Amino acid sequence: MRLLVTGGCGFIGSNFIRRLLGLRPDCHIVNLDCLSYAAQGNNLGDIEKSDRYRLIVGRVEDPATVKTALAGVEAVVHFAAETHVDRSIAGAAPFITTNVLGTQVLLDCCRAAGIERLVYVSTDEIYGTLGETGRFTEDSPLAPRSPYAASKAAADLLCRAWFETYGLPVVIVRPSNNYGPFQFPEKFIPLAITNLLEGKPIPVYGKGQNVRDWIHVADTCRALELALERGRPGRAYNVGGGGGLSNLEVARAIAELLDRGDDAIEFVPDRPGHDLRYALDTARITSELDWAPQTDFAAGLAATVRWFCENSGWWQPLKARLQSESRGFWTG
Repeated sequence: MRLLVTGGCGFIGSNFIRRLLGLRPDCHIVNLDCLSYAAQGNNLGDIEKSDRYRLIVGRVEDPATVKTALAGVEAVVHFAAETHVDRSIAGAAPFITTNVLGTQVLLDCCRAAGIERLVYVSTDEIYGTLGETGRFTEDSPLAPRSPYAASKAAADLLCRAWFETYGLPVVIVRPSNNYGPFQFPEKFIPLAITNLLEGKPIPVYGKGQNVRDWIHVADTCRALELALERGRPGRAYNVGGGGGLSNLEVARAIAELLDRGDDAIEFVPDRPGHDLRYALDTARITSELDWAPQTDFAAGLAATVRWFCENSGWWQPLKARLQSESRGFWTG
């Protein structure tokens, strides 16, 4: 299989590429990535010399670049996106350019190239917020509440429209909050870990009662692989960890793993439009693709803490750059 991955130097994309190249000797991957602040080339330093891997540095909203990247490709997995809610609140324009325009350009180019399958990596944030009970299904209304979520919802709907209008074989995957190795340290879990390693507190928005359905990146990558193989074109699939923990509970778990207590947590003013709770119904992907999460959150979190403890040379330069910004806390 010859595969184009967009945004493959980012967190989930780099884990996905490493998984496929490790498990599938017949797989050749072209990675189109603009190497933005959150897309680290060294995320894939261990495979960059492989004759089954090629990096093209360029932007997904540039048609000429996308056409070049698609040459000889059979299928596409589309990760490329601006992803951080806080940054979208500070300035929405890059999110519209990459997430919406970039997706439209990619869809048009895939249609022209006769691509056999396109998997779009969406997010649970397109559904908006839940109350204290219930779960989102794939048929729940899209009700995004941040510029980031709105841009992802727009791209999600473009994918559906290109399937319905042109018959482009698009499969949509909507993961919940991911965590694991190589996650950029502006996101909540790596920020919490690295702050404690630097002797700083964990910033927690509001009272820490916002609930997220955490899923390890390895489980998301398995779901994406199944969607690539057997997902039904025109379908969306929720991919969640099956649980729900408040930000305060997660912060306390990280503090305990690093031998700290509640004194390590600092409550900060809440951000605008902060969704209270996410939870996903994953019955569709379980029944149709035989997928279920395999990583227990406690075990996955402990492994993630170990990874950041053992890879300070990866995250310290990134944290130094983040700390030079004057935008306040990045807490995911």
